[in-house]
Amino acid sequence: MRPLRHRRFTAPVALALATAVTLGGLTACGGDEAASGGSSGPVTLRLGYFPNITHAPAVVGVERGIFAEKLGSGVKLETKTFNAGPAAIEAIFSGALDATYIGPNPTVNAYSKSKGEAVRVVSGAASGGVALVVKPSINAVADLRGKRIATPQLGNTQDVAVRYWLKEQGITTTKEGGGDVKIVPQENSQTLETFRSGAIDGAWVPEPFVSQLVNAGGKVLVDERDLWPDKKFVITNLIVSTKFLKAHPDVVKRLVEGQVAANDRVNTKPDEAQQAISEHIGKITGKPLDLKLIKQAWPTLEFLDDPIPASLKTGLDHAVAVGLTEPVDLAGLYDLSYLNEVLKAQGKPEVVQP
Repeated sequence: MRPLRHRRFTAPVALALATAVTLGGLTACGGDEAASGGSSGPVTLRLGYFPNITHAPAVVGVERGIFAEKLGSGVKLETKTFNAGPAAIEAIFSGALDATYIGPNPTVNAYSKSKGEAVRVVSGAASGGVALVVKPSINAVADLRGKRIATPQLGNTQDVAVRYWLKEQGITTTKEGGGDVKIVPQENSQTLETFRSGAIDGAWVPEPFVSQLVNAGGKVLVDERDLWPDKKFVITNLIVSTKFLKAHPDVVKRLVEGQVAANDRVNTKPDEAQQAISEHIGKITGKPLDLKLIKQAWPTLEFLDDPIPASLKTGLDHAVAVGLTEPVDLAGLYDLSYLNEVLKAQGKPEVVQP
């Protein structure tokens, strides 16, 4: 394995940190040639993910060499990290990325903008890990009137969730930041400071920001798991570009094998996984994520291969209801055939193809 390289990756929507790691040999043979259409060189797979807890399978899979093992010597893996879903989707659209771990709302946006052509969901990764954290003086939804609540980005998954939840409680919001509750989209990295300074009264955010805000004196008013059947909703899934999927189906299957193996590692060896996440984020940002914070956030997340399609569809319905998107026909978004092949071979229950 060659040493980890660091470089900048710029997308039109956002500036994202990037890392690249090159794996394996210099020539493809046998099944690898078939996957690459007979190419004499290795297939290159460019995989994106976010350096955070909700992308734990990706982080652990890269850090512990699980993807390298499953992809084999005929595949050159390049990994790129992103701070926001739109940047990863722009990379998919521009041809700079072949697959990425990403949240449900950017997944829907990519599918919609490309009229169902650009991406397919091939596996789930994580569920849960999102909450509304507020000042201690806020005890009920009625107390939120006139308050300022942060979300990671206008129209992102958490932004839709809080707006819909408030709408269901009879409380209004607007895209411009007006209404009964003022929604303040901002970078997650800013939220801790704005919460401490009093510039916001709370935030609907994913982990580890939930735990950071709680440690700063906040309290959880809404655990989003409580709003979903069986407390399950997709927070991260794995998508691939349809172009890459058609050209290299064997490589995609191996990628899915890596995802399943990474989730197995995360679930069977949580202490090792948490340490890997802390170390890997340190390599990317220069500062390891506090291991105590990871352990604090861990119980709110469930790492599973099922992408929970029903929750993605419900999330889309919520976005339509609050006026942040138009209705989208999601028929064809999921291709779980590779995932089910992998699960069946391991004697595990298959997931339902929508």
